[in-house]
Amino acid sequence: MNAHEIDYRIIGEEMQCVEIELDPQEAVVAEPGGLMFMNSDIKMDTIFGDGSSKNKGIFGSLLSAGKRVLTGENLFMTVYTNQGYGKSHCTFASPYPGKIIPMDLTQFGGKVICQKDAFLCAAKGVAVGIEFQKRLGAGFFGGEGFIMQKLEGDGMAFVHAGGTIVEKELKAGESVKIDTGCLVAFTQNVNYDVQFIGGIRNTFFGGEGVFLAHLTGPGKVWIQSLPFSRLAERVISSAPSMGGKSRGEGSILGGLGDLLDGDNRF
Repeated sequence: MNAHEIDYRIIGEEMQCVEIELDPQEAVVAEPGGLMFMNSDIKMDTIFGDGSSKNKGIFGSLLSAGKRVLTGENLFMTVYTNQGYGKSHCTFASPYPGKIIPMDLTQFGGKVICQKDAFLCAAKGVAVGIEFQKRLGAGFFGGEGFIMQKLEGDGMAFVHAGGTIVEKELKAGESVKIDTGCLVAFTQNVNYDVQFIGGIRNTFFGGEGVFLAHLTGPGKVWIQSLPFSRLAERVISSAPSMGGKSRGEGSILGGLGDLLDGDNRF
């Protein structure tokens, strides 16, 4: 194996974290800001690139970092290495409510394609790069643009997605249509495209967007029930107005209820 062979434990239900167990000199790479806590034996280093163990030189590291910028990620990644003489642990937290999906890349041909911002952490040696969508429809209307993340290697990788995760195993020729925001990841043999829903009423009043992701097997697909964009829209729509007044949500009196409760300040 090129990647470090790590052990792990998923903790929690709705706001999960993953505890990584490292033997001496084993390491895990993660996005900056994902750390929850770690033992004192673990050394933290900030690096350019995708976290793979390949020696790419300065130009290669800069190119790798530039690719990460295209996917909307940070220029840097953080490596956590166990410098002690026994097993040690570091734990990484979910950025918002959802599930952490452990992926053994050796079970998927060494490559999984996922949405931007899905990657949480991985064994050192796993490469985090970019995947260009070859079709114009998928590129312009797929919700992720032409560029998605790809995880390559022979180690463990951990992806985070919102809400409940549904895993579908597609047979050869079997297809499924998914809301573009709900698509989390798929294996490399899955054919990915975006299709127009069609119909004036569907387009303007369907409430599900104009395009759906169309995936055809064979391969595995991961689907999330609560995309972060959908969660953010609900939070923003329910937030107080610029004047700081409540919208009276859940009350049949609405704003009048706020007035009677004394929430309005003069």
